[in-house]
Amino acid sequence: MPTLSFDELQVYQLSEDLADQIWQAVRRWDSFAKDTVGKQLVRAADSIGANIAEGCGRGTYRDNQRFVTIARGSLYETRHWLRRAFRRQLLTEKQVNELKQLIETLPKRLNAYLKSIGKPTSGSK
Repeated sequence: MPTLSFDELQVYQLSEDLADQIWQAVRRWDSFAKDTVGKQLVRAADSIGANIAEGCGRGTYRDNQRFVTIARGSLYETRHWLRRAFRRQLLTEKQVNELKQLIETLPKRLNAYLKSIGKPTSGSK
């Protein structure tokens, strides 16, 4: 298992940055947009970091790997909702471009973290 606390992991910190930027954008939307696309988008983005944290706390390699895989799914869900928000003119091209670097970096970091967790040694779960 990783020796760092989840909040010290760079991949977790990147997921926080993404979620915080999305939160700042969504809070400016009207109530209909917030209640439909906004809530889904914020939940998906928050779920990335939450799953990284939960995986770290589970105590087994297998559980940690499973939760990182779920975090990766949440990232792809976030991408979906960002596309919907842009196509519905809730996000500007400038806002999307500001998020783009995180959206492109996070899958690579999640995959690298998943590989770094490694396989359990014999006798481990």
